[in-house]
Amino acid sequence: MAALEPRDADVSPRAVDASVVAESEGVLGRTYRALSIGIVSVVFLIAFEATAVGTAMPVAARELHGIPLYAFAFSAYFTTSLFAMVLSGQWADRRGPLAPLATGIGAFGAGLLLSGTAGSMWMFIAGRAVQGLGGGLVIVALYVVISRAYPEHLRPSIMAAFAASWVIPSVVGPLAAGSVTEHLGWRWVFIGIPVLVVFPLALALPAIRRRASGPADPTAPVEPYDRRRILLALGISLGAGLLQYAGQERNWFALLPAVVGFGLLVPAVRGLLPPGTGRAARGLPSVVLLRGVAAGSFIAAESFVPLMLVTQRGLSPTLAGLSLAAGGGTWALGSYVQARPRLEPYRERLMVGGMVLVAAAIAAAPSVLIDSVPVWTVAVAWAFGCFGMGMVLASTSVLLLKLSAPEEAGANSAALQISDGLSNVLLLAAGGAAFAALGGGAVGAVHEAVGAGASGSHPGAFAVVFLPMAGVALVGAWVATRVRTKP
Repeated sequence: MAALEPRDADVSPRAVDASVVAESEGVLGRTYRALSIGIVSVVFLIAFEATAVGTAMPVAARELHGIPLYAFAFSAYFTTSLFAMVLSGQWADRRGPLAPLATGIGAFGAGLLLSGTAGSMWMFIAGRAVQGLGGGLVIVALYVVISRAYPEHLRPSIMAAFAASWVIPSVVGPLAAGSVTEHLGWRWVFIGIPVLVVFPLALALPAIRRRASGPADPTAPVEPYDRRRILLALGISLGAGLLQYAGQERNWFALLPAVVGFGLLVPAVRGLLPPGTGRAARGLPSVVLLRGVAAGSFIAAESFVPLMLVTQRGLSPTLAGLSLAAGGGTWALGSYVQARPRLEPYRERLMVGGMVLVAAAIAAAPSVLIDSVPVWTVAVAWAFGCFGMGMVLASTSVLLLKLSAPEEAGANSAALQISDGLSNVLLLAAGGAAFAALGGGAVGAVHEAVGAGASGSHPGAFAVVFLPMAGVALVGAWVATRVRTKP
């Protein structure tokens, strides 16, 4: 025993010194460099997929004779990811984030390959569902990695790096995917992206194993999986899918899946989100609610911007998509602003201001329905809206981790992502139903018409999407005043 004492005395000061050095480093310092580059590369992969696959999707649906099922290629991803988020939260809290992250990246790549080799639209949709499982596992596991591996003062910076990783894909993704689709075919967009999985796996996983593997408290007994929460997660996925389907079918028969979906969704939401989320209780519940309000209103509106520019102002699909490209840079800038240490005391005000910018951008977008308004108005408005989103979404992530104990980071991160994903599904379904009811046509028919070069949807169909979403964003500005635990 005495022989071990000199070694213990020698190691302890070094460990203390290493801890002090780590505390003083940034996210790209020696201690965190490999981990930061690795997990940001994972987000870059997801961002590139989102922008590139969205460009190739209409061509894929036409070639697979699946235009009537076009919307399900999106909803399949969202609905399965909702289930995977809850599973990933429990998995990461009990066993550490390494396994769900690696499994999620693998499933993400497998789903892309399945869609890229699909011979029918239903097989294509199945690939999107597998991809959604992977995406849900990955995003929650990444939050747990940040909670475990980074001190609190570095978390705003790594969140800002996540936002910055969307800048290049938002500009390059549509152009690259359009070129590949035109010269090689849409399948190569799906088949080629999984090659990018190799680099994040090689760099991130060893660093995560060193800094964030295993349970938060290795000495505590491992609790069994909460089967009730997993069943609720399954209910929220099925409910969201049924409501999405009902929103696309404008007939009396759609009432049955709508009622069933609502019946599954309500108890699942109440069981999976923090108590008080629905009434915007102060603290964590309002943080989770704000994430859904912000993401849902913005994404639902953004989905109709390119279609509006193509059908109402005659822009090509490429130019319409590029009108939103500047938003990637301003989104990253907004996330960078919220990460400044001197602005930490004003985080709530930044979030309120961010939601006001989002509401203003959404409300300004349909002004281009007036012929005398220049089309670049949308690009300018959306740049400001993305700046607000950068401040708000990164801040919700920072506050969530700040308000979560280490052993609850997975479950709370899952709740945040569920709020995000579920609001996307529901507000997109509501916007799509309103759009169709006022003369926009069914989603599949609209995309088929756009692909054939048709135009002329009724302008009021677009206004009825944008203006209510601007109202939802204004509600988010009020919710942002309640994110702190004390007034």
